[in-house]
Parts: sequence; C-alpha cells; structure tokens
Amino acid sequence: MHFSFLIIDNNDTSVREILDVFENFPNYFCAGIVKDNKTAIKQILKTKTQLVIAQIPIQSNDSDLFFETIKESFQYLESIPYFIALAQNSDYALTAIQSGFSDYILMPLYINQLGKSLFKFEKRSQAPVIATTICIKSYSDYKVVPLQDIIYLKADNNTTDIQLYDGKTVNAFKTLKYFENTLPFYFLRIHKSYIVNINYVSRIYFSKSKCYVNYNESVPLPFSLTYRDNVEAIIRKISI
Repeated sequence: MHFSFLIIDNNDTSVREILDVFENFPNYFCAGIVKDNKTAIKQILKTKTQLVIAQIPIQSNDSDLFFETIKESFQYLESIPYFIALAQNSDYALTAIQSGFSDYILMPLYINQLGKSLFKFEKRSQAPVIATTICIKSYSDYKVVPLQDIIYLKADNNTTDIQLYDGKTVNAFKTLKYFENTLPFYFLRIHKSYIVNINYVSRIYFSKSKCYVNYNESVPLPFSLTYRDNVEAIIRKISI
C-alpha cells in the first residue's frame, strides 16, 4: 500500500532532512510542504493527506496557536490524518497528544525512529483502503477502469476525457473537478484542464511549462503556476 504525507515546517534545512529520511520508505509520497498550520489544513482538505509530519514551533506563543488550530481542525476534517510531531525536546509532548497528535519524535530524525512511527501508523485500524478501480458512466454504459491504466484526464466542457495506457480514451459524464476530489492522491491536477497520474510522469520542463508522460512523450501536457505545489510534489517523487 502507498501513502501520502504532508510536511508542516518553515525551516528549509529540516524539511530537507525529513525528506532525506523518507527516501528510505518508497511507499510514501510527499504530497506537499507548507510553512504554517492554517495553510496545512487547507492542503489536507484538498489532497486528503493520510499522514502529517509537523515541526513544533520553537516559540511558545506560536506553539499554543499551532496546537489549537490542529485541535479545531478535527471538527470539520472528513478524514482525520495521522499526525506525527517533531520537536527539539519533550516540552510539548503532553500538549501534542492532548491536541490529537498520534506520535511525538525528538529531533534529529533517524530512520529507526521514523520506521517505528510509520509502522504504528500502518497498523492503525482506520488507515484507508485505497481504491484500485473506478466506475465511469459514459453515454448508456458503465465502464470499470483500473486506476493504474489511467495516464491523465482532460477537461472537455462538463465532461472529462480519460486517456488510458492502451491508447483508448473514455469519455466520462463528470467534470474534472469531480475527479480531482475523488481520485487517490497520486492523481494531481497540474492545469485547469488536466489531471495526471504521477506514476507516469517522466519529465518536467519548467521553462516551457510542460509535463511529459511515459505514454507519449511527443505530446506533453501543459501545467500552470496555479498548481505549482502539485508540480513540485511530482518533481520530488520523480527525483527520488
């Protein structure tokens, strides 16, 4: 099973350290990096992230606000992620647990520490089962399509063209927004008209705003800066 995670940290050095350790766990995909808790909640709602790695702020006032925001978010999040707190000392351990965090790790972060925490996360009974197929209504029939066969989705007015690996295109009577909210985390929107399966991305060309896929590299997909966070998440994935 594959899992997505979000990092909340405003320190670029520690973010890099976290990502370096996660390279030892290939089943985990970084869906985003945010610098504050309010932005994090919006990102969790958008990507339905399953795991959140949060660096506890050093300043006391910032920490109090941070914990309060996380605690309040449980009231309206449809699916509660597994929160892991990272901290320089144990001062906030009790507050973190009372605020809804499931684990507390002291920095620096080591492979064995993260491994134990991820094992507990995966053992959690509420861990979601990720769908492997999707049922698509097209004209007068319904077609069950394996998600692994979908390369990308393209908006076509109020319908969506779904490009499959075998060269076939399925037209679905749903908007691209519907699929953005429905598909698993490894489908990311990169343009107002495109969602791509990140497992097929082979190249990102920033200067020309082009995304190349293994299916047909001669016809790249466009991406826009509006979805830069998603594009950067794909870059982290293909870089690893």
